Amino acid sequence: VMCCCGPCAMYRRSALLLLLDQYETQFFRGKPSDFGEDRHLTILMLKAGFQTAYVPDAVAATVVPDRLGPYLRQQLRWARSTFRDTFLALRLLPELDRYLTLDVVGQNLGPLLLALSSIAALAQLALTATVPWWTGLIIASMTVVRCSVAAF
Repeated sequence: VMCCCGPCAMYRRSALLLLLDQYETQFFRGKPSDFGEDRHLTILMLKAGFQTAYVPDAVAATVVPDRLGPYLRQQLRWARSTFRDTFLALRLLPELDRYLTLDVVGQNLGPLLLALSSIAALAQLALTATVPWWTGLIIASMTVVRCSVAAF
């Protein structure tokens, strides 16, 4: 897996000690970074040659946002760490499972395509007063592809 989520993650002490300095001194574009630490640590583990595993019956308790504002801030942090750490992990993708590679590409390209098509649709609506039907088609296509990958 590309992200061992915090509440469910377990690491061998010896592996963690090897990467502790890199983990504690996260920088992105020259600035200290304090978001996406679980994804970042997972990427460091993979880059160091360790394996990660998904355990479907793992159970954990955690605190989750119960209001819209905190939920949106959480999603923004997660999106930022997804994009940032994907760039850090690009060299790992050929070594990973094909499904995982497809999932990582989809997590990053999907939102970008959605944003671009939405901006272009708004521009078309503003400039020509015509309804951009193709935006709905793109969003529907992206949804079908994403759901198909998840179902596979």
